[in-house]
Amino acid sequence: MRLWLMAARPRTLPAAIAPVLVGTAAAVETSDELHLGAFVAALVGSIFIQIGTNLANDYSDARRGADTADRLGPVRVTSSGLVAPRRVLDATWLAFAVAVVAGIYLATVAGPVILAVGAASIAAGVLYTGGPRPYGYAGLGELFVFLFFGLVAVNGSYYVQVERLDWLPFALSISIGLLSTAILVVNNIRDLDTDRRAGKRTLAVRLGRERTRALYMTLVGGAYPVLAVGLTAADAPLPALLVLLSAPLAIAPTRAVLETTDGPSLNHALAQTGTLLAAFSLLLTAGLLIAA
Repeated sequence: MRLWLMAARPRTLPAAIAPVLVGTAAAVETSDELHLGAFVAALVGSIFIQIGTNLANDYSDARRGADTADRLGPVRVTSSGLVAPRRVLDATWLAFAVAVVAGIYLATVAGPVILAVGAASIAAGVLYTGGPRPYGYAGLGELFVFLFFGLVAVNGSYYVQVERLDWLPFALSISIGLLSTAILVVNNIRDLDTDRRAGKRTLAVRLGRERTRALYMTLVGGAYPVLAVGLTAADAPLPALLVLLSAPLAIAPTRAVLETTDGPSLNHALAQTGTLLAAFSLLLTAGLLIAA
């Protein structure tokens, strides 16, 4: 179980949980109703798409030789030989199968469009490092994280509650997407040198360390003013500003990203960025529910 937990990469799971919480809270605020089954299914689907993506990444990177012994991140179970590649691949499809079951239920609630969204999300997870032309190796990982863990997940979670789209969840999804993307940026800054040697042309490899650090600062620092503008434009309730209490949590990971290059420090910064996203989403969710 410890090996599978390591493979699932729990530090990345706030990116799966946050958009569902925020999108659902926005729906409750606008409709005063909660479809509990849809919320649970959306949460399960999002979490297992993230886990499936992490496992697929573990498997595909090992096959391509990108996870070498000198990488600074946590141990990868496939490349290290801790779990047989076939078992990791089987676990990948099992995780995606759980997400598909959740999606089928959501389709009965909100229509078949949800199945298309889920299929696109799973495809994005597999093709991140898999397939003949993995987009993660071409510097497009951050763009897809912003789209799928920001815009798609928040607005999708809103849609399965009220079966329509609105400006409020769209405004919220941008900030959630920025902070979710920041998690991947920390990961890629940490692995910059080993990814370059392995031929993995992530955005960090393409931009270089200093410009990628600036990108991280832009993502984290920009999430708050973007949210303020979005809340104002959507005429959101005042309690949503509770989210500002999470801002001090951005200081420590930002300092680590700007000042350190060693694996343990950047691994800790990655976890702290996940904590920032979790606090941001929980406070935003609480503010929206208070106003409901």
